Amino acid sequence: QSCQCLAWKPRPIGVWGAESQHVVAGYSDGTIRVFSVSRTEMELKMHPHSAALTAITYSTDGEMILSGGKDGLVAVSSPRTGMTVHVLADHKGSPITVLQCTRKQYHDFGVEGGELWLATSSDRRVSVWASDWLQDKCELLDWLSFPAPADPEGLDLPPSLAAFCPWEQGVLVYVGFGMQEEALFYSLRKKQVVRRVSLPAFATSLSLSPAAPFMALGFHARLLRLQPFPAGDPQDYAGHDDTVHLCRFAPSGRRLLTASHSAVFVWELTGG
Repeated sequence: QSCQCLAWKPRPIGVWGAESQHVVAGYSDGTIRVFSVSRTEMELKMHPHSAALTAITYSTDGEMILSGGKDGLVAVSSPRTGMTVHVLADHKGSPITVLQCTRKQYHDFGVEGGELWLATSSDRRVSVWASDWLQDKCELLDWLSFPAPADPEGLDLPPSLAAFCPWEQGVLVYVGFGMQEEALFYSLRKKQVVRRVSLPAFATSLSLSPAAPFMALGFHARLLRLQPFPAGDPQDYAGHDDTVHLCRFAPSGRRLLTASHSAVFVWELTGG
């Protein structure tokens, strides 16, 4: 089976240099496998999906695994028990493109739970959830649907991508095929788009720096853009051999990994 997606298990808060590092991977046969990197072996295999996996992530405490399939179903599974505790069908029929979790204050947005997470599907829909996994609570907080013109036949549409904004609490950023070539900043508190950033084309990849107000975007035209906030000119970089389909900031925010068809670049960010 082919591996479609993977994610590192987050370190427990306040623990550095932990001996055991784990990776979870999603496969084309609908299985999830957890690997110990330190022991170079598979520790757990689960089968929560009947379709190929397209997105996967850990909860912020590492106690749950969220996985999304090509059929739009999202499963929440426990790596401790190997059991799937939730299956969410809200995005059914459209492949899941992004799953992301972030911490929140317990009563932020008037709902209980210490975690927010989002699911994005290729039909330009984003759902935002508040969860308390220990209490078996998972509540829909917001549902976003972004408009777009009729799909042009034969055109390879860019993916629908969303991410929580690390430097602006309660805001998420969305890029995808739409009415304009832009990045949208949506406030979960105001329930509206609060900022629009024009782009040279529809983005094919997205990452937000956890350490500084920077956004990285990849494009079909072999282009990588670094966009500073709240002001400053974007910086464009060429060098990739094809579509920049992956951008990923390191947790420190000092390095950025980008990937295209046959090239992987690691960029070092300097200055403020």
